[in-house]
Amino acid sequence: MRTEMQKSEQMIIFGGTGDLAKRKLLPALFMSHCDGNVNPEFSIVGVGRENLDDASYRTMIDKTVRQFLPADFDQKKWTTFLTLLFYKVINATEASDFTRLSTEKKTARVFYLATSPHLFIPICQNLALAGLNKPDSRVVLEKPLGHDLASARTINREVAQFFAEHQIFRIDHYLGKETVQNLMALRFGNVIFEPLWRAPYIRNVQITVAEEVGVGSRGEFYDGVGALRDMVQNHLLQLLCLVAMEPPTSMSPDALRDEKLRVLRALQPYTDETLSQMVIRGQYTNGIETATGQVAPAYLQEKGVPADSQIETYVAMQVAINSWRWAGVPFFLRTGKRLPTRTSEIVVNFTPVPHSMFSGNHSNQFNRLVIRLQPEETVHLHLMAKQPGEGMTLRPVSLNLDFHEAFTTRHADAYERLLLDVIAGRLTLFMRHDELEAAWQWIDPIQIAWRNQKIPPRTYAAGSWGPAAASAMVAKANAEWSEAL
Repeated sequence: MRTEMQKSEQMIIFGGTGDLAKRKLLPALFMSHCDGNVNPEFSIVGVGRENLDDASYRTMIDKTVRQFLPADFDQKKWTTFLTLLFYKVINATEASDFTRLSTEKKTARVFYLATSPHLFIPICQNLALAGLNKPDSRVVLEKPLGHDLASARTINREVAQFFAEHQIFRIDHYLGKETVQNLMALRFGNVIFEPLWRAPYIRNVQITVAEEVGVGSRGEFYDGVGALRDMVQNHLLQLLCLVAMEPPTSMSPDALRDEKLRVLRALQPYTDETLSQMVIRGQYTNGIETATGQVAPAYLQEKGVPADSQIETYVAMQVAINSWRWAGVPFFLRTGKRLPTRTSEIVVNFTPVPHSMFSGNHSNQFNRLVIRLQPEETVHLHLMAKQPGEGMTLRPVSLNLDFHEAFTTRHADAYERLLLDVIAGRLTLFMRHDELEAAWQWIDPIQIAWRNQKIPPRTYAAGSWGPAAASAMVAKANAEWSEAL
């Protein structure tokens, strides 16, 4: 049995000059520093190939990261935080370069791999050759973790040669969102939901991650990934697991991840026939940006995208879970770029009452639990109530929980929460190797079928909610997407 790891004293960020470090990691670490949640002497080492020293790195971070900090950030604390930053010039594939990291006496280090996945294995190997994979070290692997089951297994197998499973933190920032964790609190901390959290009381579940923007300058990268691998394989399947899993025995890492794994293994695979009917892939054409009213270019017109690309920018799917709890309950998942708004939400639609004795037509009105992850983090429980006045006419009302209003403490963002968990060695909100592989095992046949069928994605206008076929798919299951309810 392993002993608990001590809190880390240093974080080394491979890709320390990259976009993720500037937009998310360093701002999150700064906010933790401001709140006193990390050791005052905790240091951060940016690693990259750019020829910088400590001073020039701090200057570059000072200029580029300010825009991602709160408007009212504490300048004095920011100046202090900058003194905790250091820089090392290292080629990730050159083992001899890693000796530059072994000169300090720090222990319990975090190695954050904010790099391309093809560098995960050489970085871990070179850390081991330099003697840096100590018992209290831990390594964070950013998505995408492979591009299919075989590549994911290779990464897991090779990284496991140098770090034990309890030292490997496979990060999905959606699991760090407060509303995602409150989903577990709502389910397992309140007796009112659990008896109804199953068939036949739930009509359907919808999980949406919509983006208003297109691929922008990431066209070349995105065209090698697509919406299925970029969003469904990780974010959406993780959210589905938290909605559908059985109550874990505790909040210990393996208890929670065991239950998520059972959900992934219970996902019903598609046949050739059901795949064509229940998985809709799309690609945006030109249209109108909702926010600006300006013309938005088609995906094929984006920089770095081949003119004949068949990559999907949208996926909608009807998912079945082969279990007693969820027998006959469809899960509708969708994600896409250039949709009307930026939103991420989970909608649990409950079954309507079998007979309404009240006046009016209430056939399309039923209880719903809406858990919104972004842009604001809220929970809405939609109920039916009597409309004031004579008679018994009902109308929908909602009970609202706004986390910013309900809790006066500062609201940490997802990366901040997860980085603190990594520093403390808490694994609960990170994926285990078999969980990752089970997700790819379900996704792979979809990718293979798309390649073999050579059917182009359906088109949809930028600013719309995706191909009409996605609405038709849901309608066949006697349902509607949440924005139409």
